[in-house]
Amino acid sequence: MQEKNNIQLPENAFTELKEGEQYEPVMSPMKQYAEVNGWSVTWGILMAVLFSAAAAYLGLKVGQVFEAAIPIAIIAVGVSTAAHRKQGLGENVIIQSIGACSGSVVAGAIFTLPAIYILQAKYPEMTASFINIFLSSLLGGILGILFMIPFRKYFVSDMHGKYPFPEATATTQVLVSGEKGGSQAKPLLIAGIVGGLYDFFVATFGWWNENVTTRMVGWGADLADRAKLVLKVNTGAAVLGLGYIIGLKYAFIICLGSLAVWWIIVPGMALLFPHDILNTWDPSITTAVGDMTPEQIFKLYAKSIGIGGIAMAGIIGIVKSWGIIKSAVSLATKEMKGGSSESKNQLRTQRDIAFKIIAIGSVVTILVTFLFFWFGVMDNLLFAVVGILLVTVIAFLFTTVAANAIAIVGSNPVSGMTLMTLILASVVMVAVGLKGSGGMLAALIMGGVVCTALSVAGSFITDLKIGYWLGTTPRKQEQWKFLGVLVSAATVGGVMLLLNKTYDFASGELAAPQANAMAAVIEPLMSGVGAPWLLYAIGAVIALVLTFIKVPALPFALGMFIPLELNIPLLVGGAVNWYVTSRSKDEKVNKERGEKGTLLASGFIAGGALMGVVSALLRFVGFNPINETWLANPLSEFCSLIAYILLIVYLVRATKK
Repeated sequence: MQEKNNIQLPENAFTELKEGEQYEPVMSPMKQYAEVNGWSVTWGILMAVLFSAAAAYLGLKVGQVFEAAIPIAIIAVGVSTAAHRKQGLGENVIIQSIGACSGSVVAGAIFTLPAIYILQAKYPEMTASFINIFLSSLLGGILGILFMIPFRKYFVSDMHGKYPFPEATATTQVLVSGEKGGSQAKPLLIAGIVGGLYDFFVATFGWWNENVTTRMVGWGADLADRAKLVLKVNTGAAVLGLGYIIGLKYAFIICLGSLAVWWIIVPGMALLFPHDILNTWDPSITTAVGDMTPEQIFKLYAKSIGIGGIAMAGIIGIVKSWGIIKSAVSLATKEMKGGSSESKNQLRTQRDIAFKIIAIGSVVTILVTFLFFWFGVMDNLLFAVVGILLVTVIAFLFTTVAANAIAIVGSNPVSGMTLMTLILASVVMVAVGLKGSGGMLAALIMGGVVCTALSVAGSFITDLKIGYWLGTTPRKQEQWKFLGVLVSAATVGGVMLLLNKTYDFASGELAAPQANAMAAVIEPLMSGVGAPWLLYAIGAVIALVLTFIKVPALPFALGMFIPLELNIPLLVGGAVNWYVTSRSKDEKVNKERGEKGTLLASGFIAGGALMGVVSALLRFVGFNPINETWLANPLSEFCSLIAYILLIVYLVRATKK
């Protein structure tokens, strides 16, 4: 019988394993536990529907897609405790795994597909039915799962302790603490309340500014206007917690990428092209570089360098992990021929869906996607063949990149990779003769499939890592993930059609920033105007140089792409981690403080995620008491800095109690 007070993560849960050392999960591989049953599946479906609808509404209205894994884990623990479920840990992982499809499927859909409706105002012949949206989300999600499973062992087991997996760590701590109760749940709960209320007061009432910038002082404002130099820090509790879990090493590399863009490339461009209007690939740009703000230079130019860096880092990652890709494919081939009996003797915690089923499932899904492209989108055999080849190759190869990004920073650069997919798809489709509104529709549907595949694959590796730490059966997580994708795809399709009929995407009432960006990129490409190839090439060269000097290119490129204010707090959190784990001469004390800090940081992330959803919902229904005049006052940033310092002091002191 699984005693609740004995439930805790092993000491080597977050550290690299020594030679010969084995990781023993919370639930013993030698025993059977309740995982898939009516309770877990019902609650999983309910979570998928609710969070898909919420994420679609909020993502399109406010422009942000929240990660659903942590809030769903909290709800799963809550309903399990309320119902006095015994041995509910395995059930809660399945609830979280099915429900977490919501955020990833929604991100895949709303980053691309609303662009069809946005462009429809200009090109009335462009149409997208519920079936189009549903199938592109469903087929993309299924491909993401099937392509990720062969890499499960590498990411969750072989690389154990080498990747921080911030979101998986926070979710696992929530599940373990909720199951254990008592002493371990208390610091997580308190940190969740502190972090949640802190972020709630900022997001809902605007008591202080969300960001601190050097513009709050006179010389900082002058520096930003004249030299285009600015430093910005998001002072949220959730981002601070994320930085703590990521740790100093990766946070430092991410920040180097960010600072290279914001402190070298952005001011450098203003210095080199002060009076030039650089708009070869975007005729809507009418301002000289020297007259732009640093933020505008980043958005219109420097971010594209980040996209090029991510793409090249992804290609480098594919080359480096070619051995893993090859071994996964060869294992599948071997099993297809009936040459592997290894799975029969495997432990429960090592069993995946049979490679034979994965191979057949992948072929069938690719075939169905091809038929969908041919008869539902392009109505031309050549275009459909080219389309399915592009989608399959990009989705499969970039699966490892998405998983890598999630494992390092907990954030999937799926919009950057999708943008590259759209550009590549547009260039290739124009080359084979598909252009204009038909080409735009085809490229966006293809982008929707790829975007959902990469988003689901990245999210899925988080679920599998949680299962690895806790000791659930991977096969069960994998099988029931398909149901989560199906439910989420149907929900997001319905919500998107409803929102378009209610608000009309082309009206601008809904933010949909990612979809607007995709529409802005794809229209000139399909109309014969180019893309910022030079900027992509600069990013690619940077990634190659970094790899040559043995600096991890992906976290650096992520730093170039993700806004500065979200990267600096990662460094602050990483520095706090280093500080609390190095103050004592006793290594055991340092380790205990580090683990306590991980628990507190997980509380910050969980509390911030939940209250962020509540705050966004309140804003959606019209409750918005924020005084914009106060937030424009530099004093609001000084208040933010004081609150942030107090939050850091609390985190440091709480690790020592």
